[in-house]
Amino acid sequence: MQLKKLGRDFALEANGVDLAQPLSDAAFGEVEKAFFTGQVLVFRGQKLIAREFLGFARRFGPPEPHVVDQFHHPEYADILILSNVVRDGKPTGLADAGTYFHTDYSYLEMPARATLLYSIQVPRAGGDTLFANQYAAYDDLPGAMKKRLEGLVALHHYGNRDDLEETSRTAASLLTEEQKRRLQWVRHPVARRHPVTGRTALYAVSGSSFGIEGMPEGEARALLDELKRHATLEKYRYRLTYGVGDVVIWDNASLLHSATLTDPEDARTLWRITIKETRRQP
Repeated sequence: MQLKKLGRDFALEANGVDLAQPLSDAAFGEVEKAFFTGQVLVFRGQKLIAREFLGFARRFGPPEPHVVDQFHHPEYADILILSNVVRDGKPTGLADAGTYFHTDYSYLEMPARATLLYSIQVPRAGGDTLFANQYAAYDDLPGAMKKRLEGLVALHHYGNRDDLEETSRTAASLLTEEQKRRLQWVRHPVARRHPVTGRTALYAVSGSSFGIEGMPEGEARALLDELKRHATLEKYRYRLTYGVGDVVIWDNASLLHSATLTDPEDARTLWRITIKETRRQP
């Protein structure tokens, strides 16, 4: 496997790997190391069927099916179909994949370790993913701010803090009433120690974080908004452009990411699998 640097200080492209073939433990060890080192790892031009994509994803840990189960793959519920394609008047996948900076599954008690995307249809323009390095964002904070964040716990829920209306906080709403009932408020540290690397990163300060435990609402929102502005500065970002067959895996514990808009008439389809952590942090 050969690695190519994509971003200034994170994001790697792996060449010489055919994900349709089972990886030996030694080969997967190299892939996993590159994943945690690069935070974003890209494999270009793969040719996978659903079973092969899922088999590769499971090497990283147990998949967690998305709560919006009406767009699960018909054979493999662990695969979520992301698509703007409408067939016979019905959407074939989830069209809104989060065009704001967020962290996947930060609204769940057991957060996500990794998200994998497999690109099947690529639009002529748009459809990129933006990533923001939360290790670097934390490292650059003044000492006084790091001290202030010690022990602070954010309150998370499905939705986007920047959507002010309560109805839009539970996702504006593809969610059924039963799906909404399954989603409760959860707690995660504002500055979180990575469960594998041990490095500290800002965690989900944009997106699902609506408040801070024990802090007045206005003060908590002001702090989270300040952290978001810092954490999404251009200097922390990398923009990934997809080709057909590309597989990308990213580290949710150390990144924010955002989808970008596409022309609804310009077809885009991806498969997504999200891998959960295997143990809850205190």
